[in-house]
Order: sequence, then C-alpha cells, then structure tokens
Amino acid sequence: MKFGLRYANLGRYANGPAAVELAQAAEAAGFDSIWTVEHVVVPHGYQSRYPYSDTGRMGAGLEDFPIPDPLIWLTYIASATRTLKLGTAILILPQRNPVITAKAVASLDHLAGGGRVLLGIGVGWLAEEFATLGVPFEDRGARTDEYVAAMRALWSQERASFSGRFVSFRDVYCRPLPPNRRIPIIVGGDTKAAARRAGRIGDGYFPARGAPAELYDEMRRAAVEAGRNPDAIEITAQAPTEIAEIEALAKRGVSRVAVPVSGAAGLPAQVGTPDDVLRYGKDVIARLRD
Repeated sequence: MKFGLRYANLGRYANGPAAVELAQAAEAAGFDSIWTVEHVVVPHGYQSRYPYSDTGRMGAGLEDFPIPDPLIWLTYIASATRTLKLGTAILILPQRNPVITAKAVASLDHLAGGGRVLLGIGVGWLAEEFATLGVPFEDRGARTDEYVAAMRALWSQERASFSGRFVSFRDVYCRPLPPNRRIPIIVGGDTKAAARRAGRIGDGYFPARGAPAELYDEMRRAAVEAGRNPDAIEITAQAPTEIAEIEALAKRGVSRVAVPVSGAAGLPAQVGTPDDVLRYGKDVIARLRD
C-alpha cells in the first residue's frame, strides 16, 4: 500500500515555510505523495449543493479560507523535496484554459525532475464559481474529456495539433515537454459519471470520500467497454483510521490511501502537524508500505 497526504494546501499550510515543513515530514515519514485541493473563488451565499456533506454546504469557515493555487503551491514544495509525488485532488479542469494548464503542469514536472506529478482532475460542482470565471457549467463534462485529450497531445507530440469543439491548435510547440512525455491523469469524483470517465480515459481513480465498491465496479465496466485493462487504473481512496480497514482496501484493489491533514475548518483530519505525520509513518506506514 502507498500513502498520500491530502488537503495539504489549506489553512496553516497555505504559508510557505509551514508547507515546506509539512512536505519534508511527509517525505521522511514514507508518504509517496502529497495532494492539493482547488477553488479559484467561493462566491458568498452560493446555492449549489456541496456533494460531500449531508447538509449540502462546505464546512464552516471554508468560504473565505486560504486555498493557494495548487500548481504554484506544489512548485514551491517541489524544490524542497526529492521523491514526493505532487498531486492535485482535484484540479477543476473545465474552468481552466487547457493549453495554459498543460504548459504549467509540464513545467512543474520538468522542474521537479520528471515523473513526480499526478494530475488529479474533476468537473467541479460550484456553478457560481464557473459563472464568475465565465465558463458554462452545463458542458463541463464534455470540456473535461476534450481538455484531457488536448493536453495529452501537447505533452506527447513534438509539434502538437488538436481539433475539438472547445479547443483547437495546429503545429504548435509547447515546451518544456514532460520528461516522460506523459503526466498521469487521476480522475476524481463520487459519481457514476466520474467513475466511467476514469475507466475511459484515466490513469487512476480517486473518489473524494470513502471507497464505494459500486463506483469501482462502474469504473471497471467502463474500462472494459473502452478496450482498456481495468487493473492498470490505479485506485486511491481516503484512508480509514484502522489498519485492518486499510488492509481490506488493498484486497479490493486499492493501491494508495490518502490521509487527511488538518488545517481546514470542517474537514476531517488524521494528522495535524509535521510531528503527527512522522508519527503516522512509524505507526502505520512502516507496517503497510509497499
């Protein structure tokens, strides 16, 4: 089992020195990855339903909570670490220009030494955020699929071309290329649509909460229908609190669990400080790490 640290760019860890201390502790403790979240804006008084709580609202205080841009935050900690994989969980892809995003992600991977970036993507849920950014909310799924294809073209082709409904380009150089000519795409989301998207086009699947067997099954069916090997799609789940439950997830095909870090109002946490992270490494990771 591999271990990630999630919600890492929130709260106290929005501060640069604290972020570095957290990331270095994670690397020393045996975590393989660290994961960020994203909201460009959170409109006051939003009416969209937050899909990850029974109340339909984000946790108290999160509307004006510091959430640094995930790619900038990851670039900052990349220079202070060596092996830690740099994950987004998730980047709200349809809100972004895919060409600029491809350039930024490839630049991060290039500067970090290659093979360290895990690009977790999702379609988003906050319609008011899309409106603020001038992006139609209704076609966010179609945009996501097309943007993934466009970014992969930019990362893999010497002189890239792509023609789509939302983005097109011809014979462009986008440098630097990722050292491996690819960035793993991890699809996030707790819906059947997200699971199917992971099966069709994802290198990995990361439901936001829990480890829902029905969504894993949906992902596998979609992969088979697309002519892909479902076992090649890496599954990440939120870490349970008990070692026996983590071992049970491994038997279900989960290869990584993500441990919540505190620092964000209303979000669950299993570790709160760098010392907690190091302790978790000794108590849990040392027993279960691949």
